[in-house]
Amino acid sequence: MPGYFSDHGLPLVQLKELRRDLVVAHQKRNAPLTKEELTEIATVQQAISAFETVIADLDTELEVEPPAFNIVSARSCRAGSPH
Repeated sequence: MPGYFSDHGLPLVQLKELRRDLVVAHQKRNAPLTKEELTEIATVQQAISAFETVIADLDTELEVEPPAFNIVSARSCRAGSPH
């Protein structure tokens, strides 16, 4: 929908970049991942999935009932403008 951010202001892109950085950093070494490292990647992935679900819900709400934006300043409303 034009005029809306696809991520609704949520840090989805940053989380995906963090996940990518974690995975790439671990690919460059020979040692197996530790439990803590696996937990960190899994936690980031769960956050990504949660944000994607929220974004899908918000998108659905916007499709059903788009918000009415009335771009009128408080000053013009007080001045009696016919908006």
